[in-house]
Amino acid sequence: MTIRGKVKKIIEILEKKYPDAKTALHYETPFELLVATILSAQCTDKRVNMVTKELFKNYRTPKDFAEIEIEKLEELIRPTGFFRNKAKNIKKLSIELIEKYEGEVPLEMDKMVRLPGIGRKTANVVLTNVKKEPGIVVDTHVKRISNRLGLTKEQDPVKIEFDLQKKIPKDKWIVFSHVIIFHGRNTCKARKPKCESCEIKEYCDFYKGNGVF
Repeated sequence: MTIRGKVKKIIEILEKKYPDAKTALHYETPFELLVATILSAQCTDKRVNMVTKELFKNYRTPKDFAEIEIEKLEELIRPTGFFRNKAKNIKKLSIELIEKYEGEVPLEMDKMVRLPGIGRKTANVVLTNVKKEPGIVVDTHVKRISNRLGLTKEQDPVKIEFDLQKKIPKDKWIVFSHVIIFHGRNTCKARKPKCESCEIKEYCDFYKGNGVF
């Protein structure tokens, strides 16, 4: 079976298993999704949603975050971990959006990755969900499972993204990210993957003993 044939089968199976797969982060605007995605680094989406539920009641725009005292912002987002660095990036990001883009999130990859604290993964989250622009979000789940399945040998997220783009049909980039993330949370866990009950184990190098953990 070719790598593209393998990818096709994997996506078909996981689309049936997770028909409603989409981002778990709660948001109403592109900026809110940008903030939520920054907060999700090294933190569960569930915890992020708990934090943003209260945070977005009073702070929703770049202007709101640009004006908030950094110490207060740190305290509000503390439960998400790495709160000092996240607060610094969110505040810098907000100021730059006001100064360069009139407070609007520029929905273009080349502009977004030049914003403070924004890499390709975060930009892809926003672009694929808000603009429905084809992209592959390489988070920890996508990185781990893509390696286990034998779809890539790369370890750097950006290299993984570009490698996967060559092997996955462009019209399936978004759904691939969503179903793989759901599969990572439910079955292909980092420490104790549920291999025996996995629907795609026959396509998995790790299950066959040849993969990367």
